[in-house]
Amino acid sequence: MQVQKLTRHLILALAAASAAYLGVARAQNADLTPSYVDGIAAVVNQDVITLRMVQNEIEVVTKNLKAQKIPIPEQSVLQKQVLQRLIDERLLKQEAAQLNITADNVNVDEAATMIAARNNLSVPQLRKEVEKSGLAWDTYLDGLRQEVVMDQIRQRVIDPRIRISESEIDAYLKSQGFDPESTKMAVQPNEMIELAQILVRVPEGASAARLAELKKKAESLLQQARQGADFAGLAASSSDGPEALQGGVMGTRPLGGWPDVFAQAIQNVGQGKVADLVRSGAGYHILKVVNRGQSQATQAAGTDMIVTQTHARHILIKFNQITSDEQAKQRIEQLALRLKNGEDFESLARAYSDDASAPQGGDLGWLHPGETVPAFENAMDALAIGQVSAPVRSQFGWHLIRVEERRDRNVGNEYRRLEARQALHAQRVEPAFDDWFSQIRSQAFIDNRLDPESSSRRRK
Repeated sequence: MQVQKLTRHLILALAAASAAYLGVARAQNADLTPSYVDGIAAVVNQDVITLRMVQNEIEVVTKNLKAQKIPIPEQSVLQKQVLQRLIDERLLKQEAAQLNITADNVNVDEAATMIAARNNLSVPQLRKEVEKSGLAWDTYLDGLRQEVVMDQIRQRVIDPRIRISESEIDAYLKSQGFDPESTKMAVQPNEMIELAQILVRVPEGASAARLAELKKKAESLLQQARQGADFAGLAASSSDGPEALQGGVMGTRPLGGWPDVFAQAIQNVGQGKVADLVRSGAGYHILKVVNRGQSQATQAAGTDMIVTQTHARHILIKFNQITSDEQAKQRIEQLALRLKNGEDFESLARAYSDDASAPQGGDLGWLHPGETVPAFENAMDALAIGQVSAPVRSQFGWHLIRVEERRDRNVGNEYRRLEARQALHAQRVEPAFDDWFSQIRSQAFIDNRLDPESSSRRRK
């Protein structure tokens, strides 16, 4: 269904991005073609990163580190850290282009609206907070755009690799105190934990000697962190993680929302303390529990939860590299006119819709609140039964929507199982993404001229 559902990891990613004005920044887009006087910092497959681009990013990062009172690494170290981040961003953009994944302004506007709502702000208020911190609004939106692209990559590449069985859901629910057979469970608090990390990345296929060297480095950093060194400063100067230049802070989630290997390591670690060294497919992790506290208690699985579901159909005309936004709009307007003149919605959907639901006459089945993107859901909720919408634009294209019927349904137990599935998915998606991206790095041609040891000379 191309009325793509908002995934849990997107909500988590965008929630983390809501703190962007406190530290996450991106340099303004620069010309990829180096001038005669501008040196080359790195070559990433066919793309060039210039020294000027690195310096532009260093200026932004330095400003944000100062704002967060994070010790600024030596210039040579900061230069390497910034360049590595730019290389990773370039690799992700290249993969997104190969997958025909883009984030247009509608994606970003919807992301900003979601973040503002989660923080009880309007979008203008969010913008005011962002700019108050010294971060340009366009730069903030650039960061959101990257988060949206990454989430679409996860949906396309990573999600199909993650399989969660009903028996695994049963086991998870039992571990939370719920007996699936009796459908009774006491309300339990959902502990929220904020984590920061220092990652010592282990390249794919590293030799035993290199592995021992990297483990020794990780153990040294762990010792420094436990002896009172500034954790954020250590992360900024030494971490290979994507959040290094934000002091290593990864955000706040329920304990069960962190990868399983993290959750086990930090389960009995107090606030402000550092866990034992953790090994994953990505490398060695040094984890600090920045904060831990109780959120609002989770709902009991046996509790009634009445929601209004909507049975809807739609016709989708996608815009892409072949069909422009304006062309897609014209096509949907022509179909809207044909419907107005009495043609059958289901027949037009079968003949013209670009969605996977086309063979079923555009039938999307019963939709829960929050299951579709806001632009689609808002238009659908405004319709009476049997009514057809005006053309509606989402990030996936142009839609015509018809509401077939509505019903109220108790989804308490179903919701609990969905929560369990989402928690298990959240535990697995990041390790799976790290494994995938490690393969992308190892297969790429990377000529890092500031840190030759990190180069990879394979041609894609």
